Order: sequence, then C-alpha cells, then structure tokens
Amino acid sequence: MKTDFLHKAQQSVDSSLFLGRSTINLNMGKPVWIYADSTVQYRTGEKIGAVYHISFPVIGRASFGIFGSLWSVLNRDIMSCVWYGVQAWIGGQCVVICIRAVVPSYQYLQNTLSTSSGTNTRDFIGFMIFWSLSNIAIWFPAQKMLVVKAKGIGQVLYQSTPLPTTASSVRGWAWISAIMSCISSFVSMIVNNSDYTRFATRPSIIFWPQMITIPLGFSITSFIGLIVGSSSKVIYGKEIWNSLELLNIFLDNTPSSATRAGVFSISLSFRLAQLGVNIAANSISVGCDLTAICPKYLNMRRSGYICSIVGLCICPWQLLSSSSSFIFYLSAYSTFVSASAGVMFADYYFVRREHLDMNKLYSASSEGLYYYTFGINWRAYIAYIAGILINVVGFAGAVGAHVPSTVTKMTSVLGIMAKSVHKTRMHTEEIKNNIALLQVAIADSE
Repeated sequence: MKTDFLHKAQQSVDSSLFLGRSTINLNMGKPVWIYADSTVQYRTGEKIGAVYHISFPVIGRASFGIFGSLWSVLNRDIMSCVWYGVQAWIGGQCVVICIRAVVPSYQYLQNTLSTSSGTNTRDFIGFMIFWSLSNIAIWFPAQKMLVVKAKGIGQVLYQSTPLPTTASSVRGWAWISAIMSCISSFVSMIVNNSDYTRFATRPSIIFWPQMITIPLGFSITSFIGLIVGSSSKVIYGKEIWNSLELLNIFLDNTPSSATRAGVFSISLSFRLAQLGVNIAANSISVGCDLTAICPKYLNMRRSGYICSIVGLCICPWQLLSSSSSFIFYLSAYSTFVSASAGVMFADYYFVRREHLDMNKLYSASSEGLYYYTFGINWRAYIAYIAGILINVVGFAGAVGAHVPSTVTKMTSVLGIMAKSVHKTRMHTEEIKNNIALLQVAIADSE
C-alpha cells in the first residue's frame, strides 16, 4: 500500500467525526461498503481485458477510434509520469529514514543545494537512490514478475461531533464525500486494470480475489492508519497522520537502538511497497501505452525508462512543496480519466453488448469497423466533452470558485454518468442495428 495511508485515514476520520456517531462503529463497517462500491466500478474495467486479453490503449480504439484513442492514451501517460516522480520522491523519503536509522548524523547532512531548488542534499540523495533502484526493477518484464507504546488507541475512535439541525442532510453528504474520495483514488486503477487482467487464463479467475481483497485490504489499511494516528495524539499531544513524519519523530524523540531498528524495518517495508506501487501503477501503464503507439521502436522496458526519466525531470519535490499544486494535479487527473472511462464502459457494455472485433482493433484501414471518420469517433468525443463540462464545474469549486456544493461533491460520478448516458443515446440507432443483425444471425443459424 502507499505510504500515505495515514493521510488517507485522516480523510476518513474527518468524514466519520462529521457524521456525529461513534467513529469506531462507522470505520469498522463504512470503509468496507465504500471500497466495495469502488470495487464494482473497478471490475467494469477488468472484465474487458480478461475476456479479450487486450490492454487500455487497444480498448480505447473501439470507443474513440483508431487514432482518436491517442488522446486518452497520452493523457494517461502524462499523468502516470507525474505520479511516477511523486511516488519516487515519497520512496526517497523512506530511504532517508532508513539511512537515519543506521547513521543518525545523516539528519544533519550539510545542504549544498540552493534554496530555490525546493529540496536539500539529504532528501535528494534519498530520492536518487530510490529512483536508481526503480530503474533496476523496470528492467524485468511485467509478464515475468512472480499501538503498544500509547497503551491504547486514543480517543479519536470514540469521540463524536455535534451536528446542526440538518443532521440527516449533513450526514448523507458526508457519506457521499467519503465515497467520492475513494472513487477518485480508484479512477486510475479502473482504467489500468485491463493492463493486468489481459494475462488472466479465464475471466472468472479474477472475480473473487478482487471482490474480497480490495474492500477488506483497503479498509484494514485505513483502519490501521486511524489507530496509529489516534495513538500518536496520546504520545505526542497531536494527531500525526503522515506515516513518514511519525517515523522521523520516533528518531528525533527516542534515538535508542531498539527504536532505530524498528524504524529501519518499517521504512524498508514502506520503500519496497512504494517501489511495487510505482512500477505496477505507473511504469507499466506507460509501457503498455507507448508500446501500443509506437511498437516498432518501443517496448515495455524502453517505455518504462522513458517514464522514469520524465518522472525525474518534472522535479516532483516541487509538486509536493505546495499542497494546492498537488491537489490540482490529482483533481485534473480524475477529471480527464473518468471522462475516458465513462465513454469506454458505455460503449462496451451498452452499445456493443460486450462484443469486439479483435482483427479490426489492429487495422488502420479506412474500411475498418473502428476507423469511423478519419480514424476518430466524433460521437465519443462529444460525450467525452459533455462529461468533462460537469467535472470542470466541480473542479472549479474544489479550487475556490463558487459553484453548487452538490456538483462539487459528486464530480466523478456525475461525469461518468453524463458521458455514459450521452454516449449510449448517440448510438441508439447503432444498438438497434446490432440487435437486428444478431436476430438475423440467429434466424440463419436455425
């Protein structure tokens, strides 16, 4: 799991406390149902890959056209590179903590970088170590990869917050806000899932593992973060939701050999987890996309190194230096990716009734089924833009503009729904023709 799970737990805590009930009762059951809802959407993307054994860039050709799909692919590549750099920087912080646990004086390493660089020598060395180790992992093809101290869990789990007179309304929107937060974090995985499920031997083999592990795994992780964050208030007088900050405080306040050994083990496990997340969620995504765009010159390995270099060049420490800039990238990513997801899912499940012509997906002939108009399906892009307009309104509200709060809270779902409905309505005649052709085929076979 990502090392910022304590920060994500804070969002769950805030929503739960705002609901005005005993938080411990809510957080044991609420995340399971919220993540279960996200898992249902997660499976809409995985089924296409498992049935036809194709990845995201190929699936997009059926909806947007042979050439029209390039926008969705490039959009995902750009943001995957951004995320690769950000995750690598977080992984570098884990390396710094590992070094500090072994060599305490590393904390006071002299800074040789300018103030305008946005970082310091100590953190930059940790980042470069992690970045270099990630490059080793990229070399291997994806298809071949096989509270005690606080004497309790603190008061956060038991406290409640009084609500105003409109308690039911506020409580309902708190639930919606929590669901939207989870869905937004799943948007990238929803479209990335087919990159992995295409290797499944049969579609049914992926159902239960994901339906069980995703809701329970994410819920348990969030709940552990909740306990640790609550316990930190008992020890240090404040709630610390950033796991790396908490480990650094351990080294600052109790520099014993036992503490240093424990912090080293935890930060090492975080570093390994961060490495897995970065390769699986970002590097492989760029590898699939760039290989599909330019298969003559690029493969998974070369594309992965392109992602790594871009992730270094964007200076991810600058993105994390300001929370507002990081939130901007995060919100923009969910906006545009959910736009592609809504069109693709509506096209596959409602327009094409889960039927694709595999040969035509790899043909650039003007007579091809998915060539449309000069290789672009303008209907899909009208639906795509229609959904983005709703998302843009919600995004504007998130960055400070005055818009209806309802739209801001339901941005992702409204966008996916708008694009799905619009895409389906624009292809009503095509659906009727498909049904008619199917009926004729059945009659002929009889």
